[in-house]
Amino acid sequence: MYNKYLVTGATGFLGRAVVEELARRGAQVHALALPDDPYTHLLPKEVRTVTGDVCESDGLADFFADADSRTCVIHCAGIVSVASRPAPKLYQVNVGGTWRILRQCIAHGVGKMVYVSSVHAIPEKPRGCPITEDCKLAPGLVDGDYAKSKATATNLVLDAAAQGLNASVVFPSGIIGPGDVQGGSFTSMAESFLAGRLPFAVRGGYDFVDVRDVAQGLLACCEKGLPGKGYILSGHYATIGRMLQMVGAAAQRRYRPLCLPLSLAKLAAPCYERRSLRAGKQLFFTPYSVSVLGSNGQFSHSAATECFAYEPRPMEQTLQDMTAWLLSREKRTAGGN
Repeated sequence: MYNKYLVTGATGFLGRAVVEELARRGAQVHALALPDDPYTHLLPKEVRTVTGDVCESDGLADFFADADSRTCVIHCAGIVSVASRPAPKLYQVNVGGTWRILRQCIAHGVGKMVYVSSVHAIPEKPRGCPITEDCKLAPGLVDGDYAKSKATATNLVLDAAAQGLNASVVFPSGIIGPGDVQGGSFTSMAESFLAGRLPFAVRGGYDFVDVRDVAQGLLACCEKGLPGKGYILSGHYATIGRMLQMVGAAAQRRYRPLCLPLSLAKLAAPCYERRSLRAGKQLFFTPYSVSVLGSNGQFSHSAATECFAYEPRPMEQTLQDMTAWLLSREKRTAGGN
């Protein structure tokens, strides 16, 4: 273990799981959080919270104070978006923020830097061919602004590694599991499903992975990941319909939404996205998300398994734990009313 861990995006879904695991191991952790972050109170009390923004170089000075070769930097901060027209902040955080973190890592000579990219940054292969991380990455080879931003940022990290920084990259697939207080795409869908408010779903599928497994894999990469190398942290492929069935079984609920064919979903997605934006709702059904569900969602985590014994848990276990967490939160909310 390193003497100190600096974690950006520490109050996010993955970042908090990483911080909690580090705290459980007794590590010294400094967590970067925005000045108005409403989730800092969820961090373990032994973690030092530093106020700052990856988009502002001056604000990172306190975060990197005393960082040296015994320090490991885990860069989780990033914006995930399935919007057709994401805000400029997407590139400012995902690309500009990564560039600023890299500059600080190089200036302080940190011992290790691990960047959390995404499988969306990796070019798709034809169906039937498992996608691996040993390929050329470029924004022009992937679709969607989110994927392009992550591919661009990943190349910045790999370039820094080529110049001597001990940096590695992890590529998680769709992260799910208990504790997603911000309400990511599938969490929001499952929540609507459990409340009987999900009118339809889509027949496609993708690879989803437990947030706790990604956190464990990321920390293993901190210790054993090779400089300039990337590691896919995937889980298991499943259709959305099958996942909702498992959520329903765990909650003992019979409600089943209509599953639209991808062709109809593509026609309906633009309208649904506009309605969600006007209502201020979490986006989970957009043209981009539909295209993802119709893409090749087969990813190989063999490199991570070989390098640091990464092994994801069964999806059934993840969805059972996630459902239990959602139901307990639903009960607490109802009790508060």
